[in-house]
Amino acid sequence: ADFDLSGVMFITTANSLHTIPPALEDRMEIIRLPGYLEHEKLTIAQRFLVPRQLARNGIADWSGSLRRSSLQAIIDGYTREAGVRNLEREIGAVCRKIAKIKAEKGTYPGAVTSRSIGRYLGVPRYRRLQVDRDPEVGVVIGLAWTMAGGEILELETASVPGTGKLVLTGNLQDVMKESAETALSYARGRPSTKDGEWFKNNQIHVHVPEGAIPKDGPSAGIALATAFVSLLSGRKVRKDVAMTGEVTLRGKVLAIGGLPEK
Repeated sequence: ADFDLSGVMFITTANSLHTIPPALEDRMEIIRLPGYLEHEKLTIAQRFLVPRQLARNGIADWSGSLRRSSLQAIIDGYTREAGVRNLEREIGAVCRKIAKIKAEKGTYPGAVTSRSIGRYLGVPRYRRLQVDRDPEVGVVIGLAWTMAGGEILELETASVPGTGKLVLTGNLQDVMKESAETALSYARGRPSTKDGEWFKNNQIHVHVPEGAIPKDGPSAGIALATAFVSLLSGRKVRKDVAMTGEVTLRGKVLAIGGLPEK
């Protein structure tokens, strides 16, 4: 028999809109739910996830604890998500291994710390970018929004012999390419940078790691403009400052999106 679906509302969930065909997305009502920030994940883990997993794995009487530093280590090194589903799985894995130790040795281990978490979960699967270099010319720290939260990234620029072109690599999409062109036009107008004669014999290469991940949006504009001014003036950029914001031809910095994550 046929089914009447006129009174049915379909509800679906997705981690990304990029894989939804445009024709289908146009017919959908999109409700965006932002992911948890790190301090929110920590609080949820301490108040709800850890007690639940201790009880489920039969170790509610364990006198030790999953310290806040160890939970932070799990978030940083073992999960990449907007929610806390995988975080609870990893906490559960730690609890099961603690239960195994109790069953085999008859006693519980001590508290799980950020240093000892590797004994329970193995080598970290993810690594956050650490800026451990000296300040350099033409290299700037930018801020990026991802589905799993905010990240920092290094924008690298270099000048090489050429014909004045702007070379962009790192899987940059159209909006970010236009933002780079705008930033370069602004930088070229600064009195302290190279003149037109220099551009006849040189070109600028911009690279944004990691090359396998597509990157788009205008918010890297101010970081790119700073990198260009640094490259063209020979001045180093501080390594402990990260920048985000759309830049205009006049050097104005506009509002950004994804501020809490960044």
